Amino acid sequence: MAKLDIITLPDPKLRLASAPVERVDDELRRFMDDMLETMYEAPGIGLAAIQVGVPRRVVTIDVSGREEGDAKTPLFLINPEIVASTDDRSVYEEGCLSIPDYYAEVERPAGVRVRYLDRDGKQQEMNAEGLLATCIQHEVDHLNGTLFIDYLSRLKREMVIRKFVKAAKSGIKPEFKSRADEKA
Repeated sequence: MAKLDIITLPDPKLRLASAPVERVDDELRRFMDDMLETMYEAPGIGLAAIQVGVPRRVVTIDVSGREEGDAKTPLFLINPEIVASTDDRSVYEEGCLSIPDYYAEVERPAGVRVRYLDRDGKQQEMNAEGLLATCIQHEVDHLNGTLFIDYLSRLKREMVIRKFVKAAKSGIKPEFKSRADEKA
């Protein structure tokens, strides 16, 4: 397996809509294994193929515990489609491997039903709630060219984008106030 490079804001590829996968084969499975290794090493709980510069509708997710010894329970979603969502809403503080070190509260449906092809190319449907539902929605958004910052106010979104554009030009990592800084 090989670690892949994660692209970050302001890379315009993050705004591309990803193409459906036509065939599930060994090459795709190797790519998904590389995505999973990249996601774990980052560390993250979800990764869309577009985040490693590949505009294909492929997602890896693992929201299992991060404590040493916890069993990993990865999910591989190929051509995922959210087919239903609950009216109930939940708010999670989201982050993104493509927008490093920036976190914000985002409100989304508390539960979703997702249809996808699994690692073997078999059609599956799954109900998800809580963190898993949020992660699925976040990653499917990536496949559609949407970032979690698009759910923020225009002012906050533009501030984040400006900081990442400036950082890309200067080569210096952008800094954001933490919640502790805001309360102080």
